[in-house]
Amino acid sequence: MSEMLGLQDVSKVYGSGETEVLALDAVSLSVAAGEFVAVRGPSGCGKSTLLHVAGGLEAPTSGSVSVAGVDLGTAGAAALARLRRRDVGFVFQRLNLVPALTALENVMLPLELDGTSPRRARAAALEALAAVGLRVGHGLDRYPDDFSGGQQQRIAIARAIVGQRRLLLADEPTGALDTLTADAVVELLASLPAERGVAVVLVTHEPRFASWADRVVSLRDGRIVDESVAPRTEADLAAVTGS
Repeated sequence: MSEMLGLQDVSKVYGSGETEVLALDAVSLSVAAGEFVAVRGPSGCGKSTLLHVAGGLEAPTSGSVSVAGVDLGTAGAAALARLRRRDVGFVFQRLNLVPALTALENVMLPLELDGTSPRRARAAALEALAAVGLRVGHGLDRYPDDFSGGQQQRIAIARAIVGQRRLLLADEPTGALDTLTADAVVELLASLPAERGVAVVLVTHEPRFASWADRVVSLRDGRIVDESVAPRTEADLAAVTGS
């Protein structure tokens, strides 16, 4: 499979002198199109920084990052913004849904900002919402606060995959959810690579969610200390869903 995300010897330093913090230390990682990778590690190990650098939200101090074959370090500001709008989707624990927009309008928003016509944006948004289990009958003209926490996270995921997004970066998306809802959200994320060809990188502190991934990457002190193929037996998956 082709590489969708590539990090080569990436380091990220915050501050300077006595306040300097090495958040990432020579990290190299490749994620293929249609692959689901879980990133684990203790708090402060660099997991969130890894996602921010991977998605072009922050520039690395050294090393190179590429998404869909585009070198983020040499891409101009316009090209980088276009890549984030069209190819990369973000899902966070804090959903960042716009409270004044309906569920459907929230999902349409990134397409409209990219110049897509309202008609096409609406059709693509409905398709993305259907992919996460939300359809017209679920009241998509309601506002985010009218939905449960799990439904809001599904709306956020739909916004992250709407259109032709090829890379989804999810940073602790289940942290504010109850166990059953969290399981459903991770199961949904795990289905996206096969069903939509999306490469998914999930940051999580829950070891049990690793069973849904194709590969598990462990971080400690800003470095990758372990990389392994995740177990995918029926017993492993049952342990995640509780079935």
